[in-house]
Amino acid sequence: MSDLLERLRGRGWRMTAQRRVVAEVLDGEHVHLTADEVHSRAVAKLPEISRATVYNTLGELVSLGEVLEVSTDKRAKRYDPNAHRPHHHLVCAQCGAIRDVHPSGNPLADLPDSERFGFKVSDVEVTYRGICPNCAAA
Repeated sequence: MSDLLERLRGRGWRMTAQRRVVAEVLDGEHVHLTADEVHSRAVAKLPEISRATVYNTLGELVSLGEVLEVSTDKRAKRYDPNAHRPHHHLVCAQCGAIRDVHPSGNPLADLPDSERFGFKVSDVEVTYRGICPNCAAA
């Protein structure tokens, strides 16, 4: 489970009602919501929250490094609160469901020097694609 709310409180982030609701919506394991999904769920908890407030809060959380902006395909960007534990993503090619995965090994170390072309590589993003059990059963 994500510890987003605890991390934000620990940083002394000013917790307005709107910010708290956005953080609550994002908090959890395997959460990868679009901005519109965050807004929809936030409105259910706090009807007066505006779309602009949700978008601004998401932008601020990304800038703080507390939420990752994930773009795994040509669909809308998604927001991942699992920002402090290195992980990759498993994406369903049909419905777009995303799960966090933590395979063993170090993909950065797996890139041979001959394939780095002089780059000083600092980060790796791996996306596994396939069909989720729900889509496979349909």
